[in-house]
Formats: sequence, structure tokens, C-alpha cells
Amino acid sequence: LGYHKKVVDHYENPRNVGSLDRNAKNVGTGLVGAPACGDVMKLQVEVDENGKIVDARFKTFGCGSAIASSSLATEWVKGKTVDEALQIKNTDIAKELCLPPVKLHCSMLAEDAIKAALADYKLKQDPNKEEPEK
Repeated sequence: LGYHKKVVDHYENPRNVGSLDRNAKNVGTGLVGAPACGDVMKLQVEVDENGKIVDARFKTFGCGSAIASSSLATEWVKGKTVDEALQIKNTDIAKELCLPPVKLHCSMLAEDAIKAALADYKLKQDPNKEEPEK
């Protein structure tokens, strides 16, 4: 299975690898995994006082498509508001990276990681509010 050049680029030159302070009030952390394929993705966002994402970091254990999806996700969320970042869909990530159908779960994982990180951030902003029903 040949990877598209965009996947290879993100795999060989991943953007925003690393971690942010998970205890900081303005940092949201999302940890998601797909046990079926063994991919695990940690995505973190740092949000400023205006609700804009000023930084994003990821660590992913998985295939090239999973790493590329999380790398692209961190690039896309930067500069967006929390609400704008929630509009990022796995189909957009898959389309941008030209993922084959067998690798679509990687883009779904990236979307889930964004949502999980932003949910964690929102929970830290209003700790009295209960976790929403899924």
C-alpha cells in the first residue's frame, strides 16, 4: 500500500510533536485509541483567554496514517476558536491526506482526539458542570 506524499511528508516531518502541561487550566488533553488496530493518539490544545487555540501538540503510537492525521490535526486547530476547531471533520482530514478507505479510522481517531481535548479544556473552565451525556 503506497502512502500519498502528504502522508509521507507528515510522517517524516511531523508537526507539533510533544506535550503541553496537562495540569494547566488552559490546556485540554485528549487521549483516544483504537484497540482493533493498535493506534493510540494523545492530542493537546492550549487556549488563550479569548478562546483561541494558540498551541497544539500530539504524541501518536501507530501507523504512518495515524501520525500524519494527528500532525495535520494540530496544524489545523491552531489559530481557530474552540468552536471552529470542533467543526473539523475526519472526512476533511482524510481528504487532505488522500487516505485510502482502509486508513479512514486514523482520521476518525484525529477527530475524536480534537473533541476529547476540547471537552477536557471546557471541563477545566467550568469544573462544576457535569460531563455531558454521550
